[in-house]
Amino acid sequence: MSVPSWYEVLFAAYAVFVVGAITTILLQRRSPTATLSWIFAFIALPFISGLYYLVFGPRRLLRRRRRYGLARRSLAGKVTDYIRSSCCQTKPRLSQDADGLARVVARLGQGEPTFASGVKLLDRGDVYIDSLVRAINVAKHHVHCEYYIWEADRVGAYVRDALVEARARGIEVRILVDGVGSRSADREFWKPLTSIGGEVLHFNRLRFSFASLNFANFRTHRKIVVCDGAVGYVGGQNLHDPVSAVHSGKGAWHDMQARIDGEPVRRLQRLFLENWTYSGGIFKMDLEDVKHYFPPANEGRGLAVQVLASGPDDERASLHAFLLAAISTARYRVWITTPYFIPDEPLEAMLKIAVLRGVDVKVIVPLEGDSKVVTFASRTYCEALGAAGIHVFEYGPPMLHSKTMVVDQTMGMVGTNNLDNRSFRLNFEVAAAFYDHEVIEQLASHFVGAMAQARPFRKRRGARVAAFLESVARLSSPVL
Repeated sequence: MSVPSWYEVLFAAYAVFVVGAITTILLQRRSPTATLSWIFAFIALPFISGLYYLVFGPRRLLRRRRRYGLARRSLAGKVTDYIRSSCCQTKPRLSQDADGLARVVARLGQGEPTFASGVKLLDRGDVYIDSLVRAINVAKHHVHCEYYIWEADRVGAYVRDALVEARARGIEVRILVDGVGSRSADREFWKPLTSIGGEVLHFNRLRFSFASLNFANFRTHRKIVVCDGAVGYVGGQNLHDPVSAVHSGKGAWHDMQARIDGEPVRRLQRLFLENWTYSGGIFKMDLEDVKHYFPPANEGRGLAVQVLASGPDDERASLHAFLLAAISTARYRVWITTPYFIPDEPLEAMLKIAVLRGVDVKVIVPLEGDSKVVTFASRTYCEALGAAGIHVFEYGPPMLHSKTMVVDQTMGMVGTNNLDNRSFRLNFEVAAAFYDHEVIEQLASHFVGAMAQARPFRKRRGARVAAFLESVARLSSPVL
């Protein structure tokens, strides 16, 4: 019997790979477009597409979803009864359009709007950092932080040192940082805190093994701080020098964070504790401790706020659904700021339809983002949507990193999510929807201020190489 030649062995391996890969992708029942794209890639570029799939694809996502679901159910069983009995029984009165949006969020399992005793918008990094450190300094029981990026630089060390002082006073300190976004904040960086009892965990820490090649997905992109269960921060600002004008000068990023006081913070607390539990964190959950983490909410007045979250553990893509619903209700304005503008087909179509209905749709993106690939891909969407009548503006320098939306006088939103598939379906994100007219107008004012420092998007002409690169980058949109 003759020995198979090397090319026969190679062809057999190729055939086995293609059949196995196609079978795997078909069983996932993804969209027909995505399925066909993967099939053609597996056939034409088996090695490159296979490696790309291992890194960026949904491999082992089901297992992680199950683990995350166990963490969520474990937490729910301990605190749900108390949370239900201790929340405010009076619900905010909303306009008809706002009530419709709030119902969408509630039916997605995200909870009803609740009363905040105060909301403050913080659009400068140094102002946010000062506010955050003051809140840490007056904390009486605990401080919980969850960040995608926490750098071992001057800003990161400054906030860490405030937490060290809090821990020295006997305050419980728990820090959860992403295993990819916060790589520079290593064990040595956290030693001043952990050596006195502070707890630090990494969400999906990188492990260089075959089982963890898909490190790009299942990341926490959230930026949450909770102090004593009563004061919370949420928004786009990470903890690193680029947010600070003191350390970065005129190059400091333009961003937005919201401080929320009152009952909506309980939802932020719940989200933090779910990710903390998933990451292996332990904390006491007897009734007395629960009361510290979720203080009773009794006031039946204040500002209506609804906290919503999404992540790869939930196929409903709640933030994506909420944005589509919000745009569909718009009567006269949809104003958006986003550093990553790579809308999927439903979102792109909804924005175009809003323009056809006479809605003023404006989008501000950075002139130059922190990722060349994203910037190139984003420009192709800016060009197409600009041609459809959407007013696209380019901000900067410096870098624009805020993630906000204003819809009529109905809703204003501050969140961690970009307008891309990664935020909608691959990362853990969180946002606060504000239904109070004063907060909405403040967000609108911030938008107008940013637009004054931006210029209308202009198509790049005469650079065929750049146009080609932008078109190539657009192919990676589903994972950017």
